[in-house]
Amino acid sequence: MRIALLTEGTHSYPQRAAVGREPGWCDRLAEGLPEHEFERFVLLAGASSATDRPDPGIRTLALRGPRPAGRGPGAVRRRHYARAYEQLVQALVLPREHEAFAVGLHRLAALAREDGALPAFLASSHAHAVLERVWRSPGADTAAGQPLVRDVLVAGDLLEQCLRPLAADWYGDGPGGLAGVDLCHVVGGGPAALPALVAKERFGMPFVLTEHGLHLREQYLGYRQAPYRWPVRALLLSFFRLLTAETYRQAALLTPGSGYDREWQLRCGARPERIRVVYQGLPAVARPAAGAEPDQPTLVWAGRLEPAADPESMLHAFARIRAELPGARLRMHGPEGLPGYREHCAAVARRLGVSEQVEFSAEPRLLAEVWAGSTVAVFSARSLPQPRPLADAMLSGRALVATDVGVAREVVGPTGLLVPPCDPPALAVACLALLGDEERRARLGLAGRLRAQERFAVEPVVASFREIYLELVSQWPAFPAAERRAGALPRPFTRPAEYWVAGDTPSPTAAQTGAGSAEAMAQAS
Repeated sequence: MRIALLTEGTHSYPQRAAVGREPGWCDRLAEGLPEHEFERFVLLAGASSATDRPDPGIRTLALRGPRPAGRGPGAVRRRHYARAYEQLVQALVLPREHEAFAVGLHRLAALAREDGALPAFLASSHAHAVLERVWRSPGADTAAGQPLVRDVLVAGDLLEQCLRPLAADWYGDGPGGLAGVDLCHVVGGGPAALPALVAKERFGMPFVLTEHGLHLREQYLGYRQAPYRWPVRALLLSFFRLLTAETYRQAALLTPGSGYDREWQLRCGARPERIRVVYQGLPAVARPAAGAEPDQPTLVWAGRLEPAADPESMLHAFARIRAELPGARLRMHGPEGLPGYREHCAAVARRLGVSEQVEFSAEPRLLAEVWAGSTVAVFSARSLPQPRPLADAMLSGRALVATDVGVAREVVGPTGLLVPPCDPPALAVACLALLGDEERRARLGLAGRLRAQERFAVEPVVASFREIYLELVSQWPAFPAAERRAGALPRPFTRPAEYWVAGDTPSPTAAQTGAGSAEAMAQAS
């Protein structure tokens, strides 16, 4: 079958082509399922770099930078655009209108499909006037502050960028069009889900959503430090919140990367019967375990130097460890999450009297080299939403100490020591317990490596999606509204079996209700 992979990224070429990079998740999936044909659609969220080599097999759309070229709508069409845009903005800022979000979204998509003037309209003064009028209406949610004119201009530009996928030339039935695929697979969520929502509305095509880090959660964290006033932040977060809810509602299946993400999806309105946890496969499961431990007892901490990772708790715990074990050393690897935070941590180490035994270094190219130089791996973060850092440390075969937050309990289980967050005494006790017991370190390290290999191998992920694709195509057949093109050769699995039954081609509506396919098969028999 043909599957459309919809992603948001910074490269218009497969990651396997980048020097020094391991294959990306989408690349590993496509390589593991050679029996299917994958079409790649990428929303470019960042500026292209000098090494960005366009791939002819990948269709791209830039979300940032200048808007796509094109003329604005005429006077009559502009009124249609204005009404649809007003409905969308009302859904964003008026709590009682949230249910109209999907209607406004699809009305804009239908208008854009007819004349392609959506980007030009959203950048026009007419769209800004609609946004300002609705945003300042009584009862609008403005995050305790009336939007200024500059807020309207900034928010209008940001909404235009978010809505660009609605006007993409991806929805045709020709080669490389979404109408010619059997299934959409959205990886990451957010704006990447917009083409899948349009394809489902137009063609009745099902889609799968895979999240290895919840897009909505990342937006909430990112907008805490965004350079916008609160009204703009509130408006954009409302857009992402409603888009996430609509995506969860329309997806045939959600495949979060952890049970922790599954709980977040449930809180955002996802239906439990449509969720299936599929752990992110890691190529690192095939690498050998780290070799002999260093001569000196060494704790290795890896992460971004920022308050969320809580390196200060690690430093305070290490001061207690040094009092019990004077020969211990601490290595802290990672980039600065905040300017000047590395120097702040160095000042804390000097104040605690352990600066000579603490080494700060930038994040290395390969984390395997970090864990190889450790006796015990330590995570002191206040939040651990991603399984990958923990799994990578476990694959090294080193014993692990982590704070009991996020995915830690789910990933580590009984193969490591979990302590409460922001508790340096408990962290110190756990580290000392492992540093003083070589047999226990070896036993927990081996158990953690086996657990990570079992949960994060690539093969089970590929097998899971092979089953998911076949299951969804069999339950959610897509029937195109267009007639079969003359001279076109049939492609296996490109259409469900009942499409090829002699007689009239079922309509999309009939196919979704099941009545059309039953009728056609009855006539054939």
